[in-house]
Order: sequence, then structure tokens, then C-alpha cells
Amino acid sequence: MSIVLAIILGLLFGFVLQKVGAANPQRIIDMLRLKDLHLMKVILLAIGVSSLALFILSGVGIIPSSHISIKSAYVGVIVGGAIFGLGWAISGFCPGTSVVGAGAGRKDALAFILGGLVGAGIFMGIYETLKNTFLFDSLGGKVTLALTQNAKYEALTPDISGIVVAGIIAIALIVIAIKLPSKLR
Repeated sequence: MSIVLAIILGLLFGFVLQKVGAANPQRIIDMLRLKDLHLMKVILLAIGVSSLALFILSGVGIIPSSHISIKSAYVGVIVGGAIFGLGWAISGFCPGTSVVGAGAGRKDALAFILGGLVGAGIFMGIYETLKNTFLFDSLGGKVTLALTQNAKYEALTPDISGIVVAGIIAIALIVIAIKLPSKLR
């Protein structure tokens, strides 16, 4: 049943990405150049609403907190994030939007997907060489912004409930999304 749910949610996510224009690389590039903020508004709103829903559902016990994990930060995560961001800015695609673009018949999206697969293959091929380098040096342990329900992780604000912190951040993102203009003059 979980694979069916994953397919349904994936199709819905792809449909929404196509409808908001995220499968068009020029819209992404214009957002990153701060020319057209429509997608930024959509992204901020989606993060705010889904974060609020996640933490409310987690707080009332519908979503077990055991399903939420915090990953340790490594130097390689920062380096990989920078490479990812550069690729996103140059191509106008990220992995999700490239699949939607390919589904919409964009040949550049297919080239992006192929490039991503080649890059992943190269990484797998050189992983043994990289695993003992500075890229896997830890930047600290598993730390969360606020206290979680099961308190498995150290919190930066241990005296404040995670639901309160997440709620404030989520509402701030929603307000920013609503107030942000679609285009800058």
C-alpha cells in the first residue's frame, strides 16, 4: 500500500510543480535572479504550510516522531549543496523539476537527468577514495533548533517546545509568501 501512496503523492506533486511553472527552467532562473518571485512565493508557502501541518500532526501523535530524523552535518554536505545550487542556477532544474520537465517533453530536462545519473555514477566510483578525506569531517553532532517530542537530539533552544518554534517559523514563511510581490520592479 505504501508504494501506491508514494506513486499517488508523486503524481500530485509533479502535477502541482507543472501547474506553478517549476518545470520551466527559465522561471527557476528568473526566481534565482530575483526577477520573478512567483515560484519563491509558492516554495515559501509550501514549506510553511507543510511544516505547520507536520508539526501539528506530530504534536498530536498522528505522525510518530520516530519518522523524523536529523542528519549529521559534514563538510561534504556543504560542498555538495554548493554544487547542487550551482547546477540548479545554471540549468534551471533540480531533480524533481527535471522529471516533471521530462514528462512535459522537455529535451533539456532529459539531458539534466542524464547528467545527474552520470554524476551519481562518478561519485559512486570515487566514493572509496573520498570517504577518508576532509569531506566527511563532522561539523558537529545531531542538533535540532528546538526540543522535539522524543528528545533524542540536543536542542539549541531547549526551553521552548519544538511545536512553538516550528509554528513561529512556519507562520513567518507563510506571511512572507503572502506579502512577497510576484515581480520586482
